[in-house]
Amino acid sequence: MIDNVQERRFEQEENGLKVWADYRIRGGKYLITHVEADPAIRGAGAASRLMQEVVKHARAHRTIIVPRCSFAEAWFGRHPEAQDVLG
Repeated sequence: MIDNVQERRFEQEENGLKVWADYRIRGGKYLITHVEADPAIRGAGAASRLMQEVVKHARAHRTIIVPRCSFAEAWFGRHPEAQDVLG
């Protein structure tokens, strides 16, 4: 996963296709505003794997994630082990 600071999104490639999570930074927190995968890899878990990497990034950089899109909110709801990075 890379943090594309210019585009303000986390990006990851799977099989040459992209999955990404757009964010805004407010008060030192990452607000995840939109998560999307290339149509060819939707439904295959690519966005979930990206969210796992976003959580690792947040832990490594001691930052907080605030989910603002329905996918990110639902993902955190299904992953109680990631609650430590929520703010």
